[in-house]
Amino acid sequence: MALKTFRPLTPAARFKALPDFAEITKDKPEKKLTEPLKKSGGRNNKGRMTMRHRGGGHKRRYRIVDFKRTKRDIVAEVIAIEYDPNRSARIALVQYTDGEKAYILAPAGLVVGNKISAGEKADPSVGNALPLKSIPLGSSIHNVELTPGRGGQIIRSAGSVATLANREGGFALVKLASGEIRRINENCFATVGQVGNTDHMNVSSGKAGRTRWLGRRPHVRGMVMNPVDHPMGGGQGKSKGGGGRHHPMSPWGQLAKGFKTRRKHKPTDRFIVQRRKAKAKN
Repeated sequence: MALKTFRPLTPAARFKALPDFAEITKDKPEKKLTEPLKKSGGRNNKGRMTMRHRGGGHKRRYRIVDFKRTKRDIVAEVIAIEYDPNRSARIALVQYTDGEKAYILAPAGLVVGNKISAGEKADPSVGNALPLKSIPLGSSIHNVELTPGRGGQIIRSAGSVATLANREGGFALVKLASGEIRRINENCFATVGQVGNTDHMNVSSGKAGRTRWLGRRPHVRGMVMNPVDHPMGGGQGKSKGGGGRHHPMSPWGQLAKGFKTRRKHKPTDRFIVQRRKAKAKN
């Protein structure tokens, strides 16, 4: 994938950088592998807004992606690479030898005509899914399960990748992009390779309207509000947090920078071998 830039004939085009979609080979989804997607507008089942700045956007259908890679030891051929409006990564349409079709996340380097499979005896090549105990150490992986049989839960967004660092005592040590090293059951499945669409992080929409098409509403800064509306609002002229030096915080008073929100005694702490922000040793 590459990005295309535009001549600065308008203010919107000056900084616009959009994907060229050169890797896309099919413009319509497989209808049997989609289902309706209802918009919530950021509201819960009681109609209360629990997520701000959501609403509008283009109508979508959800693509049913096979994160579990349920068909084992059966070869499938990649017949199309498609755009998915519900995620940053591209998806690949594959067809198994028995005629069944499915969507999977498209790793970098996967092209139409490639053969892929899933199972303990599969080759550790790009697009194949294997248990962590069968993948060579040092391999790049994505779409990793945290519980055997549950399906891939982490490393699924565009350009994401982790490294299989080691194995010990029935667990695999996986180094995530953040620097965290985590123990994962060696029977959990993972897909070999890096998630495609690696240039997604460099996309620049160029105008506010394009962001609205994605369903994102305007985000108003707290410091430009009134004191009644936000803890950081008010003050004469432009001021940091009203009349005094207030720390950045949410509209409900929770500190926004440096305040740890993870529970101190979370059960999954025992799986973390090295934190992403390791304390500096004096």
